[in-house]
Amino acid sequence: MNMKNILIVSILLLILSCKEKSKNVDNQVIWKPYNDSLEVVANADHEISRMQFKLVQSKVLDKNDVFLPLYNEVSEITELDYNKWKSYVLEQDIPRIQAHIAAGDLSYENLVLFYLYRIYKYELNNETTLNTILALNKDVIEQAKLCDEVLAKFPEAKRHEIYGMPILLKDNIGTQGMHTTAGAIAFMDNNTDDAFIVKQLKAHGALILGKVNLSEWAYFLCTGCPVGYSAVGGQTLNPYGRKIFETGGSSAGSGTAVAANYAVAAVGTETSGSILSPSSQNSIVGLKPTIGLLSRTGIVPISSTLDTPGPMAKNVTDTAILLSAMTGKDPADVKSVSIDKNYIDMGVNALSGKRFGAFKNLIDSDSIYASTIKTLKNLGAEIVEFIPESVNLLGFRSILSIDMKNDLPFYIQEHVLNKDVLEVSNIPDLINYNKQDSLIRIPYGQALFEGIVADTVSSEQLKVIILELENKSRTHLNTILNLNHLDAILSVNNYYAGLAAVAKYPALTVPMGYKRTGEPENLTFIAKPFEEDKLLQLGIAFEKATKARKQPIDYID
Repeated sequence: MNMKNILIVSILLLILSCKEKSKNVDNQVIWKPYNDSLEVVANADHEISRMQFKLVQSKVLDKNDVFLPLYNEVSEITELDYNKWKSYVLEQDIPRIQAHIAAGDLSYENLVLFYLYRIYKYELNNETTLNTILALNKDVIEQAKLCDEVLAKFPEAKRHEIYGMPILLKDNIGTQGMHTTAGAIAFMDNNTDDAFIVKQLKAHGALILGKVNLSEWAYFLCTGCPVGYSAVGGQTLNPYGRKIFETGGSSAGSGTAVAANYAVAAVGTETSGSILSPSSQNSIVGLKPTIGLLSRTGIVPISSTLDTPGPMAKNVTDTAILLSAMTGKDPADVKSVSIDKNYIDMGVNALSGKRFGAFKNLIDSDSIYASTIKTLKNLGAEIVEFIPESVNLLGFRSILSIDMKNDLPFYIQEHVLNKDVLEVSNIPDLINYNKQDSLIRIPYGQALFEGIVADTVSSEQLKVIILELENKSRTHLNTILNLNHLDAILSVNNYYAGLAAVAKYPALTVPMGYKRTGEPENLTFIAKPFEEDKLLQLGIAFEKATKARKQPIDYID
């Protein structure tokens, strides 16, 4: 081990085991950047071309800025404290955690400190960092203490299950007091108010723990570039295989952070596959809701037609609780609806008698999927195999391009509080800004941004494209669902995510196993609009019957 690594490890041990009184940390260095050239070289011949990284470590994010504000409190935690809390928190669902807190075994402050300890433990060590955390809420410990005080004063009061639970947010979701960067250097100083869904979370008592990395501009910047990469955060890495397996995108930080147990749950966003993909790659549960169920107000956009936030968690129960805490009619979002459904109390769930559509091509080519289909049959489900027809989504790229061309300037105008500080107001501005330092700002280029400017589809043509693709995809999916009287279509990971996106149909992905290499794989349920309650019921029945999810081995302790 060289002197630099010895120094890093020594600092880490100090953070995790120090029992001295709090000390002044002004100008203190608890993390130092490292030379990632050997990591880049080691991945140069990776079989997946977009995992042949140009860099791993961010060139602009100083982790000292992220971790120093809470250093005193975290450095006070002993290993004894951590191990005591671990049995009450690690891999526990929200109802169990709440029960431990109600019983006095744990406090909300303990819960926050437990997750911070894990974050500091792994993210300040350059050999284990997932490059996931972009910002931490410096007030989160005090906010947790307040939750404890309220609980002590009003122990019998009715509260939402999300109360006091630390939640991480994808860094394109507006959050007061923390920058909302979308992973882009141009947005590193972007100040906003809380997005609507964040207001809903806070109203129900959730604690915003911090912000996590993502594929820059929600993976609508470059072509062929690594998923989970942003100029602000660097390359997000998969806890099941750092630099071996893809993280999925664009909600890479949300997926990796939940898998590594950095928070109770996280919020991601999806335009097409951006929740389903990282949830699958990181062996967690992810729900892409029907467009309109959750507000998009205050979220950096790609497409007002197809964008949606969604919950990501280690299990279906927590996914349902997080979904419930974010719902609500938002007058500022024209797609927003109010749905009076109980997503939490799902009752008795069984798979017997349920009817599912299964892709014959996946049964023939994917052994995990084939085995899962067999398991479902053994549990009493009825399986209808079908051969999917090819559906041409011609014009899909234009939906994203034209929407972003219009939606991003609107977002900047309406939601950025410090527009005078930002040097950009539209896509051409961003293109020119990035060109000023392409090696740092756009090492993988900006072909999709350039495509936005080049796209000449008119607003009237766009309306036709949106309607045609929605009708075409809904006809295709409804034919499969209705003709066979199905409860849901069963897919793998984010296969069919594009069709579900343009149809605006919901999809829930749940861990179903691991390849021989250890790479995770998920089963994805697709249903009709606003059938999230049905998807969650099916998902929890499947989860309880199979118990497929395993922790990433290097992130258990």
